[in-house]
Formats: sequence, structure tokens, C-alpha cells
Amino acid sequence: MARGFSNHTNFSIGQRLWQVHWLFVLVLVLTASVGFLMLYFAANGNFDPWASRQMIRFAVGIVVMLVVALTNIRFWLRYAYVLYSATLALLGAVELGGTIGMGAQRWIDIGFINLQPSELMKVALVLALARYFHGGNIEDIGHPTFLIAPLLMVLSPVVLVLRQPDLGTALMLLIGSGAIFFVAGVRIWKFALLLVLALGSAPVGWQFLREYQKNRVITFLNPEMDPLGSGYHIIQSKIAFGSGGIFGKGFLQGSQSHLNFLPEKQTDFIFTMLAEEWGLLGGLGLLTLYVLILAYGFSISLSCRNHFGRLVGMGVTTTFFLYVFINIAMVMGLIPVVGVPLPLISYGGTAMMTLLFGFGLLMAVHIHREESIGRGGGEGDF
Repeated sequence: MARGFSNHTNFSIGQRLWQVHWLFVLVLVLTASVGFLMLYFAANGNFDPWASRQMIRFAVGIVVMLVVALTNIRFWLRYAYVLYSATLALLGAVELGGTIGMGAQRWIDIGFINLQPSELMKVALVLALARYFHGGNIEDIGHPTFLIAPLLMVLSPVVLVLRQPDLGTALMLLIGSGAIFFVAGVRIWKFALLLVLALGSAPVGWQFLREYQKNRVITFLNPEMDPLGSGYHIIQSKIAFGSGGIFGKGFLQGSQSHLNFLPEKQTDFIFTMLAEEWGLLGGLGLLTLYVLILAYGFSISLSCRNHFGRLVGMGVTTTFFLYVFINIAMVMGLIPVVGVPLPLISYGGTAMMTLLFGFGLLMAVHIHREESIGRGGGEGDF
């Protein structure tokens, strides 16, 4: 309930702080603390170079999250398209002259950090789609022409991200957007039609994949065909998983991790290191924290009275789920290897800040959950 307040527009800062979901914040802090500990392990028992920087980034991100949460939700409704357009422009800037790393052109060097606009787009696209669908009704959504604009809003960044190339992020944008389309009321048969078309065009799409992307798919089907090349990552990851057993090998005892057999142990494959040193119980402990975050996210979204808030909450929560699912499925060999970090655990600046910004929006939805917003953004029910 809203603690007796019927209109959140005029909340003071103190009242909004009282409305913050502090238990949710505590779960985020606990999850990030697991990440700090794993980065400490990854550096062989040192806070440098990863854990100390990640802790600073998280502290800054928490402040950003609270500022976003305390901002009136109508602000994010009003400027949703502005944020989307600015992020799309940044993606265009990457195309024109971004920083190249590990064979991909995904970053913009702004001095104190390498900014990755594709990460920012995951939240900006959620806001833009929520704004668009908030302005329509169920009759509008039933008309195919009403869906042209949001489809273009999705496809524009997807095409730019694919050119970087970053197939994992492009898929996250597509699937996360699909969740918002579904919650907005798009009929299930339209998703089925798109799925059939996508499967039918798969042979054509295969021709446009880069050579390393084709190798990842082939390696996923048979990692042993190139154990020292394209199959090396996933083979070492499976060895580490299996050797951890139920209770793990213990602090700094992971042979695959600390003898440098396991690649990218501080980023994409950090869950593998956790499983090797903490075992099945450690992995299940982290998954429990993730389930709590997802439960809070969906609960906040479904309890929101205004349509914009529901769509934003579902979009942010679905994006978080995709981070978790894709990374863990990848390191376990259930899907091909893609560059998706483990949320709040993997080392990285832009992904951390984007997630906490998104969680700030989720808490803004919670604080203003009783507020009615008309289709034009004014008072009254939509």
C-alpha cells in the first residue's frame, strides 16, 4: 500500500526516501558483495585491480540509483524519447569512430571510462517503448500499423549493435522488447508469426554472420572438434564446473581459475570460477539472490497502477533476467558463447551503471505505484 498517500506527485524527498524498497536494495548489496568477493578471488587474493574498482563503481551506481528512484516517474515519461534518441546517436558515434577492443568496435572513450552505448540502449529502449505503448489502448495495439513505429524503434539499435558486432546484446534488445510488446497487449499469434518468419530466414541470416560467430555456433554443437581453438573456452568452463562438486575446492583452490586455464574469469566466466571454488551450493546461493531480485521486480511491476510504470518495471526485470539466463546458460554450454556479463558480479563499468540505473527506474515505479497517469501524461486513469 502507499502508506496513506493518494498522489505521489507532491511527495517530499523525505517521503520518497521512506517509500524506497530498502529490502530490495539490501538484496542488491548482498549480490554485489558476492561479486566483490569473486573479483578478489580472481586476483589471487588481492583487491586490485578488479575488486576495488568495482566497489567504487557500485557505490557511485547506488547513488545514481537512488537519484533516479527519487525522481518523479512523470519525468522519465516526459523524457523517454529524448534519452532513447541520445543513446541511438551514441550508437551511431560508435559506428563512425568508436574504440576497438577484442576485435569489436563497441566503446566510446570519454576519458575516465570507456562508455558502451549498447548497454545504455537496454534501458533507453525500455523507456521509449513504455512511453509509446502507454499512449495507446488495446484497440490501437490491435492495428498492425500501430506497431510499425515501435518495431522501427527496436530494429534501429539492433542493426547498429549487430554491426559492432555484438550478437548477444542484439538478441537481448530483441527479446527484452518482445516482453514489453507482450505486456502491452500484442496478440500471441503475431509473435508466433514472427518466430516462423525468423526460423524460415535462418539460412539467409547464417550467410551474414561473421566467421567467428559461425564458429561459436558450430563449437556449441561440438566443442571437441577444436579443443585448443574455438572450443577451448567452453571445454575449460565445463571442466571447472565439474571439478567444483557440491562444496567446491575452497578459497583460491580452483585449479582451472588460478592456473589460468579458465579465460575471462573476471568477466564472462566468473560464474564458472564461483562454481569451482564454492561448488553447487555456492552457485545455488547466488541463484537464490537472483530469484529474489526477479521476484521483487515482477511484484513491483504488477502492483503498479499506471501502465507506463508496469511496462518499465517489466522491461527492466526482463532485461535483468536475460543477463542472468544468457550468461549462466553460456558458461554451462547450453547456448553458444556470447559476450554477456553476469549482472552485479562480472567486472565492468557500463553494465553495472546501466543495471543500477534500471533498478532506480524500478524503484521509482514502486514509489509512484499508486499514481494514475493518463495517456497524455496528465492526472487521471488511462
